[in-house]
Amino acid sequence: MKHNAILTFLQIVAVSGLMLTVGKASADETKIGYVSTEKILRESEPAKAAEARMEAEFSQRRKDLQDFAARIKVTAEKLDKDSPVLAESDRVKRQRELADMDQDFQRKQRAYREDVSQRMNEETTKVSERANKIIKQIAESEKYDVILQDGVYFSPRIDITDKVMKALNK
Repeated sequence: MKHNAILTFLQIVAVSGLMLTVGKASADETKIGYVSTEKILRESEPAKAAEARMEAEFSQRRKDLQDFAARIKVTAEKLDKDSPVLAESDRVKRQRELADMDQDFQRKQRAYREDVSQRMNEETTKVSERANKIIKQIAESEKYDVILQDGVYFSPRIDITDKVMKALNK
């Protein structure tokens, strides 16, 4: 969150500086482009392929966690149902087993979330690096003075996101 605020501030400063330059020079002399990183990470073929890899990689673990959660629920319901007729020692033993199961579930769930987050970051980084390489190639070949990524508003006239996605999808 803090990183995004700093990045946005720097973009505003860059745009402000650029506007001063544009004010001094003719608008025809300065070529500005804009790319929506969010759209690339959501809609490009490499992003969709990464999402499919993530689904394949983690679907079994997610199903195992769901099954484990269902077992805990059944065990808890059985304990609630049997509790009035159980001996104190049996009830305490089953409560302890249920607590151990829940603790194990929490640990597995936390590990799962951490692994998914780490892999998502890796996949996002790969797509971003490829996109940035393509953006630089487009900037150099088409003689852009500056290409901005993300922002509150940009005119469709300077948006080259689709051009970047087309090159990225090859």
